[in-house]
Amino acid sequence: MMIVDLIDGDDFRARLVALGVHIPEGAGPDTCARMALCKQRGEGVEGLRELVDELVRRSDILLPSVRQAIDKYLLPALSRD
Repeated sequence: MMIVDLIDGDDFRARLVALGVHIPEGAGPDTCARMALCKQRGEGVEGLRELVDELVRRSDILLPSVRQAIDKYLLPALSRD
């Protein structure tokens, strides 16, 4: 039997923090995505597009709340850039 780690809100936050987005501890996926979008619009976030692409490709292991936040905030904005 194979066990797969799901990408939850904490994982999503950690990946965004690694890209330089300042996000408070315990922030949910919506807050994480909104804060990443705000920084992207302001000064840019190097690697954000690649991270979003990777997560969307691996949507089978994303928790629905993370996928919804990406779909709602990040995908529309990044598709315009």
